[in-house]
Amino acid sequence: MSRERSPGVKLALVGLVALVLIVPLLMVYALVYDRETQSQTAQKSITEGWGGPQMVTGPVLVIPWMQEVTTTETVNGAQTNRTTRVRRELFVSPTLQSVETTIDPDRKSYAIYESVVYESALSGTARFEMPEDLLRLGMSPDSLMLDQIELRFGVSDPRGLDDNARVSTDGDALRLQPGNGPAATNGSGFSAFASWEGSEPLRVEWQYGLRGSHSLDLIPRGGETEWTVNSAWQHPSFTGFLPDSREVGAEGFTATFEGITNLALGKALVATDDDPAVVSASIGLVDPVDLYSQVDRAVKYGFLFIGFTFATFLMFDIVGGARVAAAEYLLTGAGLILFFVMLLAFAEVIGFGLAYLVAAVAVIGLLTAYSAAVLGTWRRAGFIGIMLAALYALLFVLLNMETYALVIGSLLLFAGLAGIMYMTRQVNWSAVGRSTPDVTEA
Repeated sequence: MSRERSPGVKLALVGLVALVLIVPLLMVYALVYDRETQSQTAQKSITEGWGGPQMVTGPVLVIPWMQEVTTTETVNGAQTNRTTRVRRELFVSPTLQSVETTIDPDRKSYAIYESVVYESALSGTARFEMPEDLLRLGMSPDSLMLDQIELRFGVSDPRGLDDNARVSTDGDALRLQPGNGPAATNGSGFSAFASWEGSEPLRVEWQYGLRGSHSLDLIPRGGETEWTVNSAWQHPSFTGFLPDSREVGAEGFTATFEGITNLALGKALVATDDDPAVVSASIGLVDPVDLYSQVDRAVKYGFLFIGFTFATFLMFDIVGGARVAAAEYLLTGAGLILFFVMLLAFAEVIGFGLAYLVAAVAVIGLLTAYSAAVLGTWRRAGFIGIMLAALYALLFVLLNMETYALVIGSLLLFAGLAGIMYMTRQVNWSAVGRSTPDVTEA
């Protein structure tokens, strides 16, 4: 005969141990963040020599013009007017622009880390027309210096540009200059000087290759912009202006943006300053296996595993007569938390799916064997093993069904609470100092 704690004290003790386990669980959460930061640093090292997320725009036509500025000066007590000619720039967007893009994705490795990169080929045509409202802007056609016009193309990370860039106006190839891009890309890109009579529309044809990583953004500019994109990447994301049509399948995707107008952009075709505001259509190359976000989400379910396992042990203790010490709860919780450490460690090497299987099998085997010693029989330990296997299988489903994860998780908690209520409906939680015989079988 031996005296044992009341069911209420046992419940309080289990709750205390569970609270203590919050500390290592938070440490695992911090470890995931640290490893993700290291991964981002490694990916940055890859893109430094390749090209980062790219944002492109243009062409924009820049026309120099001379403005007469009159100032009043005081000389020897008399006021005189002085007129000077100041060079200004007029920024003209195309009335119609068509862009075609092909994105060839790849993966680059640095140690155990990978980054999604791509090589793209961009080509397009643009049509410029002489502005009709020059007087409204305070200038006359005679003030325009059409023999010194400039075409500017924006590329956010020009390190990714290849040496095959070509620009021509009305069939005449132009010499390209580095830098001096539009304000939307902070001046990054390239430019070309040209001349234009102005009586007929100016037709511009261009093409260039561009390396980048993760995403490609186009800043539409003009009266109407059409953009067609195709790629072998199977998991694109679209933000900003959305494509009017898209096809995504096992062979990749095709997206078409039809008729993004300057009305939708909220920008005039002609302006005396270059607007730095960015309104873009963005295509992201989403990595379908973002292991750090999946491990991060899995860790958030860690207390669910601890709660269900401890509740099962408690039921065997209170209802079945098995005695479970605080240290045994603590060691079992440590084993459950170790699962997430193993998951993170193996996922970086062999991938998330296989790492999940390895970690789950290892922890289920460990805790099942340990439960046989704690609970006294392999029958009870088998129940623990089956419960853990079901929980890990359910967690894997939750991680792959983000939309319904909260619904499934709440139903699981409801079922668990209902089961505990049913099993303990006749337990006298306030009973203290009971003397009960040692029981080895539920």
